[in-house]
Formats: sequence, C-alpha cells, structure tokens
Amino acid sequence: MSSAGRTEDVLQQVNQFWSMLDDLSQNDPAGYHKFIEEQMKKGAEICSPPELHSCIKTPILEPTPGLLYINICSWKSVPAPRDDSSSLPVCTGKLETGTTEAQGWFVVLDVALNPAVLQKNKDKDINYVYKLALNFAQQHHGMQLSQEFSVVRCSPNGSPDQFKCRLGFQKQHYTFKPTQTVSQTPHSLLQQLSSQQSGKQEENPTAQIICRPAERPKKNLIQVISATSVEPQKPEYQLEVKTNTEGVLRSLELTVELPKVRTVSECQLRVSKEDVLLEVADVYHLLLELPVTVNEDTASAVFNKKKQRLVLTVDVL
Repeated sequence: MSSAGRTEDVLQQVNQFWSMLDDLSQNDPAGYHKFIEEQMKKGAEICSPPELHSCIKTPILEPTPGLLYINICSWKSVPAPRDDSSSLPVCTGKLETGTTEAQGWFVVLDVALNPAVLQKNKDKDINYVYKLALNFAQQHHGMQLSQEFSVVRCSPNGSPDQFKCRLGFQKQHYTFKPTQTVSQTPHSLLQQLSSQQSGKQEENPTAQIICRPAERPKKNLIQVISATSVEPQKPEYQLEVKTNTEGVLRSLELTVELPKVRTVSECQLRVSKEDVLLEVADVYHLLLELPVTVNEDTASAVFNKKKQRLVLTVDVL
C-alpha cells in the first residue's frame, strides 16, 4: 500500500472517531463529559512524576573503590512488560558522583520501573528487582560490585527533585476545565489539546522517553529506556608521562579534545590516585585508568576555549 493510501486510511479513521464524539456530545452530554474526564485523568497519570520506592547500597570494588547507591523508583511512564517471558523495561538516570567525610567517594544511580512490576514482586521477593538493578550497573557502567548489599533509607543527593532531574522528568502543566466540556465540539477540543502539546514540546523537546538498544544482563532480562536521546561519546585524548633529565617520573599530562564544549563549566572532572573521570552531560564520558599512581592534590586543569581542549597535569607519586 502506498504512503498516500495509508494516510487516507488514518484520516478516515480519525474522521469516524470525531463523528462518533460529535454524536455523543449532542445526544449524551453527560456521557461525553465523563469520557473526556476519564481520558484527561489517564493522561495525568501517565505524566505523573517518578516516586522513590526503596534504596540499596553496595561496595564498588572496581574500577574505583567506593559505594554505589541505587534508588529504585516507581514511574508510570515506564511501560510494563508484556508478559513474564518479556524483557523488563527500565529507565535509568545519569550517574552522579560525590564524596562524604564519613564514607568517602560514592556513586548514585536511579532506576525506574513500572509500578506494576514493583507491586508484583512486593509479595514475592523484591530482592529479584534489586539483583537486576545491580546486574545492570555492572553490565552497563562497567562496575565490579560486591555480592552483598543492604537496604538503606535514602542515598546521598536523594531528594525527590534530584532523582526526578536525573531521570529527565519535567513537570508538565495541563489546563482543562470540566465546565467547558459539554459546550466544546471535538474539533475545538482537539485544537486545545494540540496547542497544549505543542507548547510542551517547545519547552522540553527531549522530555519524551525514547527506547534505545543497550547492553543487558544474561537472558535479556532488562530493556533500557533512556530519558535522553543522546548517548555520551568517548572523546579523543592523549596521555603522556613526563620524566626529568635523569629519567625519573615527575608528572602526567592528559590532553582531551572537546570540540562540542564551549566553557569549562560544562565539564565535570574527578581525579583519584588510579584514574580520571571526565563527564560532559549527554556529550562526553571518559573513564581512564592511569598507568602510574598520582598525587590527586596536585592536579590542575586548563581549558583552552579557542582550541576546545582540556589539559590536565598532575604529579606522579
């Protein structure tokens, strides 16, 4: 069938639908009013924000020792699996790192699932969900984790606004007055909803959740859903270990080409004794193990705006 033919079929179905609503609005105003309210209620549920269900903590063994916190979230925007044999749709947020005086370096990962999945496993074994989340962190983010984990009250940087932001949720506003429903025709209602949708897309062109392929644990148990449409890439870099005149190691210099970066404020840089982590949200991700042990306290970085190049220098221990 040609493209024009398919378009005509779709338009015919749409016209039939609106004709049915026209008849309903005229012959049964109360029924029409109820139908529209139900559809708006369903739309509001789909646009509801993610909610924290529970949080687990486990030690990170490699590449950098620390603690991993995984926020398990309930989110109606994440589709439920079709059946028990299907892969499990999961939406994950951006990794966030930080340090505390008491526990040192940590990583926070947000994992959102459909509420039906969490409810189904609530009575059986919620550890099944926890283990899937841990397997995902190991497979997708290259972490080696301890086999032991504990359930904790909350993670660092675990406020509702913070994990909503990491998952890509933005509050969407809809205006709908039930008192206007009966007097509106389906055509005018369509224009109203279309204008709201258009305005929402202009404010947030990447708010829609988009499915993308991803690495999965064994048996394809997890289907990854990303809140962003761009996967960070590994930038080009050059690593040089410098010595003095006697051949003794003195410093290490890392040069990273960042052609898509305009200001240093876009970069997040972390230096430890064994590795370097450079992130530019949705653009670049570089985790580099260093060939020598360095003194992170001596690290200094300079970003050249003209060449769009970052140069990191740090002394060797």
